[in-house]
Amino acid sequence: MLSRKNHCSLSPAFSGALCNDPGTQMISSAVKYCFLLASTLLVACSEDQSQQQGSRPPPEVAVMTLETQPVQNVVELPGRVEAFRTAEVRARVTGIVQRRLYEEGTEVEAGQELFLIDPREMQANLNSAQAALESAQANATNATRNAERYEELVKRGAISRQEYDTAVANARTARAAVSQAEAAVESAQLSLEYSRVTAPIAGVAGRAEVTEGALVSAAEATLMTRVEQTDPVYVNIAQSNSDLLALRAQFASGQLVLPEDGKVEVRLILENGAEYPHPGYIDFLAMTVDRSTGTVAARAQFPNPDRSLLPGQFVQARVLAGSRPSGILIPQRAVMMTNRGGSVMVLSEANEAQTRQIQLGDMRGSAWVVRDGLEPGERIIVDGWQGVRSGSEVRTRPFEREPTPHENAASTDGQN
Repeated sequence: MLSRKNHCSLSPAFSGALCNDPGTQMISSAVKYCFLLASTLLVACSEDQSQQQGSRPPPEVAVMTLETQPVQNVVELPGRVEAFRTAEVRARVTGIVQRRLYEEGTEVEAGQELFLIDPREMQANLNSAQAALESAQANATNATRNAERYEELVKRGAISRQEYDTAVANARTARAAVSQAEAAVESAQLSLEYSRVTAPIAGVAGRAEVTEGALVSAAEATLMTRVEQTDPVYVNIAQSNSDLLALRAQFASGQLVLPEDGKVEVRLILENGAEYPHPGYIDFLAMTVDRSTGTVAARAQFPNPDRSLLPGQFVQARVLAGSRPSGILIPQRAVMMTNRGGSVMVLSEANEAQTRQIQLGDMRGSAWVVRDGLEPGERIIVDGWQGVRSGSEVRTRPFEREPTPHENAASTDGQN
């Protein structure tokens, strides 16, 4: 066929005869038909694909409209539990420990005896001081009577004035000696009392630091044990100065509002993740910044009736630092977490989805607190955003919040 076609193009005379050949015309017509059929099929397939793409509906997503509500402003800080009061029981006299009079780790009352130090030496000192006091009192009595007799003699001129003055001075010296002896007796009595070591406060007595037969010293103030009051307890926390300044600025601008009573509530999360059932309140805030850490110290007080909080225990403190009157909460499932933080898909009036970065606060159950990036009245995609591209159109349906187990239980009780 190609040979004939070439001949038609080279020789007009021959081509006319050849092209008028019936076989050649039949082959040419078949080729044209096949080409036309293939072109028609390609156009039909292209149109069919275009129709299918044009008829596919936009993806359906669950949408919620943002509303404001009062939201507590929670600041999470690490903390350490500290005893409400701690008393170190130390030796006040020198001697040998005879007995331990308490059970370690138990509650003791103020004034309860904890240790007994050998009292014999203190008792001997007391006896000696009492004897010296009696001697001083006898001397003082004699000196006073002499002074009284000399007063009559000097009036009659039987003795000189100098002798009388000497007698009066001796009487005064004797009375001073009595006072000194009385002080020595009191000191000896105290030493004897200190031989019985007592608890200065009520609380839990810790492990004994000395054993029977140990020598304790008053000069070195030997530590014998500790007594701690653990109901209530303190929790020490510290916040960076920059965060504290930001909080004060928010309070000044009205973004945050303190409770009416002015108390700042604190909740505790224990090391096992459980929440401590009793709330506490801030009772101290330092007015200086720690130079080494750049933080400001604070302290909260908590009731501890069951002694579940122990001194030295690590806890996570959730400080309810005021509330946001116009706070925004969004479901956790609506947030896309990336290295840059959280983001959501916001819908325009034409139902076009756009990705937007937001600033998240703390979690409230299954919802995030939004600090910045969203405004009331905007719509966000809660469910179905995984298959939506930024800038694409979507179909919307209202987001229905699933009831919590607590709400389900309440409704079941109401039906029963």
